[in-house]
Amino acid sequence: MYVARILYPVEVLGPGKRVGIWFCGCPRRCKGCSNPELWEFQERYKTSPYTIFDLVQEIAKDNPVDGFTLTGGDPMYQPEALQQLLLLLKSISNDIIVYTGYDIKDLEPDALANISVLIDGEYREEWNDNSLLRGSSNQNIIILDETQRSRYEYYLQRETNRIQNFFLADGVVSVGIHRPDF
Repeated sequence: MYVARILYPVEVLGPGKRVGIWFCGCPRRCKGCSNPELWEFQERYKTSPYTIFDLVQEIAKDNPVDGFTLTGGDPMYQPEALQQLLLLLKSISNDIIVYTGYDIKDLEPDALANISVLIDGEYREEWNDNSLLRGSSNQNIIILDETQRSRYEYYLQRETNRIQNFFLADGVVSVGIHRPDF
């Protein structure tokens, strides 16, 4: 699998303090994509679900992990590795959001089995209306795990779109749903 970054605590892409995991690889190349540096599968980011899980366990050892947000790139372009990772992550939290450019109708039911919330659909810059959790208004927030429904309904009613910056040794990573002129 190809994973470019893991950040904690991500507080702008779902409820609570989350571990954000950014996958590499997305041939869609949507105009205005917030992560064009993650379009290519880059060998330097090649890893295994078990290595990612070990890193997540290190975070969870001393910190509360309320959920996970998987984005990219597009995690669904690595379906087998994604499924392995989802099963491992569920041992820490059942709250897992996955972003994908696919429409839900184009995904196999097995691909959705371990996901709490799916944000589906290609990003369309001209439809970016600064919505919570969605890059553009054509995307859907689909609650797949009914045990999470009330939590997400509350979150979607109470929260507003925010940006969170992570200062790293080699620069800044800006996380959240950015306006089209970002």
